[in-house]
Amino acid sequence: MGDAAHLLEQAAKGDEGAFARLYDRFADRVFRYALTLLRNRHLAEEVTQETMLAVWKGAGSYSGRSKVSTWIFGIARNQAHRLLEREARAHRRVEEPLFLPDPAEAVGKEEAVSNALSTLPASQREVVFLTFYEGLSYPEIASVLGVPEGTVKSRMFHARRKLAEALR
Repeated sequence: MGDAAHLLEQAAKGDEGAFARLYDRFADRVFRYALTLLRNRHLAEEVTQETMLAVWKGAGSYSGRSKVSTWIFGIARNQAHRLLEREARAHRRVEEPLFLPDPAEAVGKEEAVSNALSTLPASQREVVFLTFYEGLSYPEIASVLGVPEGTVKSRMFHARRKLAEALR
């Protein structure tokens, strides 16, 4: 059992220290993923908190059939989609500011890549993020997104092509 799985198991037993370590390990990653999906810092913070609360409450439901990170990103994705549905029902427009790169990266080529990423459709941007920023494999991404692996590959193919065009 991996360290994250062990921490999740301990959190399921009510160990707040184990959950704190899980939170430290995953909250920033969940925030970056939510920001990729929502393109709004406030909403991404809300999704991060809701996701980590769901991890705490649902730690006992983790079955071990996937990596802990895959399980947590699946929760984050569901939380983000629920939030978007709530926003739509409330007839509030979700802001879509330009993609905000990490300030340390916002120079030269990194800025060009960030700007190019912001032009991708959300489904392609999501696959790129999970592949390159989180290091998930195509089967893991398929599990998070609830789509066939071929769909992940297709989205990545189109994303790479569009990024190459944008960066020329």
